[in-house]
Amino acid sequence: MMAARITQAYVAIVTLLSVACLIYVYAFPPSSMFRDREGVPHFTPPVVHPETGKPVNLGDLIKHFRGD
Repeated sequence: MMAARITQAYVAIVTLLSVACLIYVYAFPPSSMFRDREGVPHFTPPVVHPETGKPVNLGDLIKHFRGD
């Protein structure tokens, strides 16, 4: 009987913490979740240029292929 109550309390606490964390992340998203207007996350690493091997910013690559 006591073990069942402890288990129920544990499940209730874990459920409440999970829901609270999801609400917090939805209400105040971390900066790493933000994207620019091209849809590229802010912390995306550069991509390698196939001919030169130099790093290229992904935003610049998108603008190049869109013709901007």
